[in-house]
Amino acid sequence: MAQNDWLNAVSKDRTLSRRKMIISGGIGVAGLSIVGRVARAATPPMKGSMADDNSTSIHQEIDLKGSPQRVYEALLDSKQFTAFTGAAAEIHREAGGAFSCFEGQIVGRNVELMPGRRIVQAWRSNGWPDGSYSIVKFELNQQGSGTRLVMDHRGFPDGKREQLEAGWKQHYWEPLAKYLG
Repeated sequence: MAQNDWLNAVSKDRTLSRRKMIISGGIGVAGLSIVGRVARAATPPMKGSMADDNSTSIHQEIDLKGSPQRVYEALLDSKQFTAFTGAAAEIHREAGGAFSCFEGQIVGRNVELMPGRRIVQAWRSNGWPDGSYSIVKFELNQQGSGTRLVMDHRGFPDGKREQLEAGWKQHYWEPLAKYLG
């Protein structure tokens, strides 16, 4: 192979390598951007940050009679949910499954389900702007013969905290406690 032919081949390979590098770099930057967004959404705000003002997060802990599995079933079984709330519910019990509660007032999807341990849902009220979803996480912890339910609700629209906080107590915890006896 003549020296010019070799240089042309090397030069061509470098161009391909540069193209591959540029494309790979672009894909990498896009991937990091997506990962960063997911990580920011999943990471609780640091103490003292503006996002830690509790205007769009609620934390409640409720002690209930019944095992964590019993509480899990009541929250995810359409018939039991309807029985304890007194309002129609349709709940598909798989990750990714849709749910509709309180006769369609609350809708969303199950994001993560760990039977007897955890429920994570993308959750919204039908009165919120289109496309607005919050994240609700229910942690179920054995406490003696009962369950300590730890609920965290994050990412709901500004100005809804007081209404949601009262609604969780009135429409979920009080009737669920009566239902579980």
